[in-house]
Amino acid sequence: MSVAHDPHYGPWTIEQVLALEEDRGQRRELMGEALLMSPAPGAKHQRASSRLWQLLDGAVQESGASAEVLEAVNVILPDGLFIPDIAVVEASAAAEDPIAFDSEAVLLVVEIVSPSSSGRRTDRLLKPPYYAEAGIKHLWHLELEPVPALIVSELSGGRYVERTVAEAGRETAIESPFPLKLDPARLVASRR
Repeated sequence: MSVAHDPHYGPWTIEQVLALEEDRGQRRELMGEALLMSPAPGAKHQRASSRLWQLLDGAVQESGASAEVLEAVNVILPDGLFIPDIAVVEASAAAEDPIAFDSEAVLLVVEIVSPSSSGRRTDRLLKPPYYAEAGIKHLWHLELEPVPALIVSELSGGRYVERTVAEAGRETAIESPFPLKLDPARLVASRR
């Protein structure tokens, strides 16, 4: 049995990554010219993403903002291509049904921090400077371990500054970019 193999090893461009066939088993992101691949997220991550998407979508609608909440979309940055777990984008950009969004159209990105050590490093340390350079005003990190916590940050002076930390077991009000209340523990609790 033979397996088709793409002989391209890099460096990569945004256009080359976007031209790859869709693969639901992994995410392909670009940091500089380096291709990053990560496996599809697990059930806890998916549950949290879906529930946070619902809360954000309701908050966007309630605020009357001209925005759309999307999961796992391509976001083009000045020096890369990332797929945040959730992105809130301008409605006019979403109406065009693009394969990727320019960072100028992105109002908020949410990264659900991966449980692997390399994933944690990527989500917490490597991605934020790229998002900041792109001028994305709001960045949220949802930590799943050891207990769920949502860190809400806002761009200030070219870097993200922590504004609110929502801790498990306590409902916390988040004011910006869209008012909502949440308890991170409820985002990951399984339904039995």
